[in-house]
Amino acid sequence: MRELRIRVLVGVFVVAGILSWAGARLWNSIGTLPSVPLAAPVVLALIAVVLLATALSLRARFKAQRERRPGAKGVDPLMAARAVVFAQASALVAALVAGMYGGTGVFLLELLDLPPRRDQAFYAGFSVLAGLAVIAAALFLERVCKLPEDDDQDHHQGAEPAA
Repeated sequence: MRELRIRVLVGVFVVAGILSWAGARLWNSIGTLPSVPLAAPVVLALIAVVLLATALSLRARFKAQRERRPGAKGVDPLMAARAVVFAQASALVAALVAGMYGGTGVFLLELLDLPPRRDQAFYAGFSVLAGLAVIAAALFLERVCKLPEDDDQDHHQGAEPAA
């Protein structure tokens, strides 16, 4: 399984932010911009907590397995693979959502004199922070589930065969 690249996440974040900022400007000039829900940062923070808890649990189980502790509960490889897929999907969606709320938040910075828009700007900012927390937890989970052999394979793939 390929490791998720930071460049991809940054690209998704930036493109979503630019499109969201432009969309917010257009939407506000045509009518009323929809509000940023208070639930957005809360849901993102909950996803970050789930990812972090999964990573810490798997890390402890891997450590117990490596140390051959009696009664250590092993990690099913399929479960670890599913955790990595969950982490990668969460990171990509969080980059998209954080970029979307980041672009909207940048637009809302122009309207801070209006109390409802000020609240929306705070919610958008907290959503971006929570999205970054999801990305950090997802990358940590992916790192926890990485096999030691993966490092060796990466180095040997670029090497040319001896003639």
